[in-house]
Amino acid sequence: MGMLTGTGMRGLIAVLAGTAALVTVCGCTFQAPDGDGKARSPVRIEVSRTPPADEKSGGPSSADAPAPAPAVLWSRGDSGPDVRELQARLRQVDWLFDGPTGSYDDLTEQAVKGFQGKRGLPATGRTDSVTWQRLLRMTREPGKWELYLMGGQPAAAPDPRCLTGRVLCISKSSRTLRWMIDGRTAMTLPVRFGSQYTPTREGVFSVYWKSRHHVSTLYDSPMPYAMFFSGGQAVHYSYDFAARGYSGGSHGCVNVRDEAAIAGLFAQVRNGDTVVVYR
Repeated sequence: MGMLTGTGMRGLIAVLAGTAALVTVCGCTFQAPDGDGKARSPVRIEVSRTPPADEKSGGPSSADAPAPAPAVLWSRGDSGPDVRELQARLRQVDWLFDGPTGSYDDLTEQAVKGFQGKRGLPATGRTDSVTWQRLLRMTREPGKWELYLMGGQPAAAPDPRCLTGRVLCISKSSRTLRWMIDGRTAMTLPVRFGSQYTPTREGVFSVYWKSRHHVSTLYDSPMPYAMFFSGGQAVHYSYDFAARGYSGGSHGCVNVRDEAAIAGLFAQVRNGDTVVVYR
């Protein structure tokens, strides 16, 4: 390569000087030599960038924003079939021992709070979507008599034989007793029946004896407000049914768990009133 003449060298310097602001190497702008031919040190150029919207506004970035709280599904004061299922599932994991009642009461709130705290969730006592999903994973779908362990189930349609006169109309399918007068339902109660080996008889009977403070001579167990209709089988209050619900069974009698209600029924029923037990 040939040597540049003075004129050629000055032309090259002029070109480099004119384009100095446009040539950037690794963040520094190349500087052409000065008029005396001495090289100058590179000058650092800070390259500007457009800040994100969060930096412009001075607010926190979206990454720092708190996650939205999970939606609350049910809380104290709510009621209905969903609350009944919640209570049945809480019973399965031993956080609730009463009910299900279908009403989100203080006991349900305390059970939910305990379940949440045990699993590191915010212990609010309110059932939110996160709590519900965790409970679903730990339990199975409750059966009908788990949902209505202590009663509250809808009564079946009355048997046609119940529509005339004064009748204790007892449905085994819905486990309910209707007290009916001339086709009108005056009272509805949840009831429990005999076990597989001591079944409650079905058919049409009549009340033949009432005994307010009766005690079974066969099983030595109390049978308050007993209204006998077929041999030793009677409609009566049951302490066991009141305590355990449908987890237990009778020796053939029709058990009632609501003592105040059966006391009122006992006062109304007369000897000779009809009893219909049907599927």
